[in-house]
Amino acid sequence: MRREDTPHGAGGIGGEKGGCPGAGHDLCGVYSTRIPKALPPLFPDFQWTGSGDAVHLTFDDGPHPEWTPYVLDQLGKRGHTGTFFCVGDNINRHPDVFVRIREEGHAWGNHTMHHDSGWTTPHASYLRSVLACEQRTASGLFRPPYGRMTLAQGRAIRARYRVVMWNVLTGDFDRRRTAEECLRATLPALRPGAIVVMHDSEKAAPRLQGLLPGVLDHLEALGLRSEALPMPGPGGVERPEDSHKGMGVATSRMG
Repeated sequence: MRREDTPHGAGGIGGEKGGCPGAGHDLCGVYSTRIPKALPPLFPDFQWTGSGDAVHLTFDDGPHPEWTPYVLDQLGKRGHTGTFFCVGDNINRHPDVFVRIREEGHAWGNHTMHHDSGWTTPHASYLRSVLACEQRTASGLFRPPYGRMTLAQGRAIRARYRVVMWNVLTGDFDRRRTAEECLRATLPALRPGAIVVMHDSEKAAPRLQGLLPGVLDHLEALGLRSEALPMPGPGGVERPEDSHKGMGVATSRMG
């Protein structure tokens, strides 16, 4: 299996091998649309749901020159906001798209510099990737690619950032699914406080194009809105050059 074909959320916290809650405290190897209720209590320091009456649509892996603007257009013309977990390399490639995310009232977060899996990346290298991306995002929000971190990585990161997970996984990354199948699985899980994962990426695009408009239609029919997740402070908790403090990685070793 190629790295990019690994199901989002097929990994988890705790080690390098998959398993279900109670077996190493990992996310299940076979993903489900709704996160198992037993999982969030195992990691209470992570954010699994929002609060209030809003739904929180989140988008991972951008910015992308075509599909992030598509998402921004869909949200903007209907008065919704979202949260974009951005890969540092993609911010470097498409800075204008990242600027647009920020200027149009959305939130953004850290998705590592290189879309690293915590299970296959050495501890110090993973933290350096987080810090390098944080120099570009500086929002105080973090989401691990694939949902995969070791326990040690999770402890280090949660000391400085709000780790945002999810409770609704749309499956738009899954090439075996159609947009209609993703939509059918997702709509019953949409309720106030839901944190929903989609992807503004080339890989997810064939499903995203049908999924996102359908999700927005459903939210509006229910009288719900998507709102950006609160960021810990204006532009982030701290200055990017200070963000290494408490992470146990020297700035001089950052990649």
